[in-house]
Amino acid sequence: MSRVHDALRKATHESHDLPEPVRQSATVVQDALSGVKNESTLESVRDILVNAEVLPYTPSPEALLVNPSKPREAPGEEFRTLRTRLNHLQTMQPLKTLVVSSASPAEGKSFTSTNLALTQAQLTDKRVLLADFDFRRPTVDKTFQISATPGITDYLRGLQPLSKVIRKIDKTNLYVMTAGEAVPNPLELLNLKVCKLLLDSLRDNFDWVIIDSPPLLFAADGNLLSTMCDGTMLVVRIGSTTFDAVTRALQSLCENNVLGIVVNGARRGELYSKYTYYHDYYAPDAAKEEAAAADQA
Repeated sequence: MSRVHDALRKATHESHDLPEPVRQSATVVQDALSGVKNESTLESVRDILVNAEVLPYTPSPEALLVNPSKPREAPGEEFRTLRTRLNHLQTMQPLKTLVVSSASPAEGKSFTSTNLALTQAQLTDKRVLLADFDFRRPTVDKTFQISATPGITDYLRGLQPLSKVIRKIDKTNLYVMTAGEAVPNPLELLNLKVCKLLLDSLRDNFDWVIIDSPPLLFAADGNLLSTMCDGTMLVVRIGSTTFDAVTRALQSLCENNVLGIVVNGARRGELYSKYTYYHDYYAPDAAKEEAAAADQA
């Protein structure tokens, strides 16, 4: 498991006193924009969320997801810390769509984006979407053991309506969009006008849209997505990511919206020791609990 070292940049000193412009909550998305041959049908994203297909929460045992039933585990605590800082940053600047990427493959970007989305969804007042825009090596379908289609590529190509693409994980506030059918031209799909319209519509109807994107140095997809979203977070792995790779990844971003860096791959002992010391003080072991119960009897 990883320790999440949050290096979120301090919020800009520019004034944020003015409230974010009120956005229309029931954003209407036309299927016709995506090529679906149903021009007379108007889909309200709000209605889509209410009637979204509900999927059972059956994650892969190999997915390394945080466990809500074990809140004292160190990895969960690290992601809650990351969640807190992002939510605080959100109060100071418009921030709803977040791209999670890395310089190279196998750094932990999908691990981070999925666990961050799950942690955000644990808050009862948050509606969260995890969107798999890594069309080259998608993972969301495998993580949750669900069908990869219909997904985002199917919607962008006009093969499926949005109502079939957004699905909800049972007993959570988490919605997911899988990548969809593999395509030979991922970057061309992201350049379509309908892709920007889709991201804007999702932004208006979710508290957080967390986007898993391809590595920055291996495809231009993540760079393009960054220009269409509010913020970008870079995941690096201890002992793997080089300083040069991080520098080149940051330089490749067209917009200056990098929020910070998440460091993945800390040693297990280093991660758990501080939490064991802290939580054990407040959590007596079973023997102490039994002794206290016997004294009361």
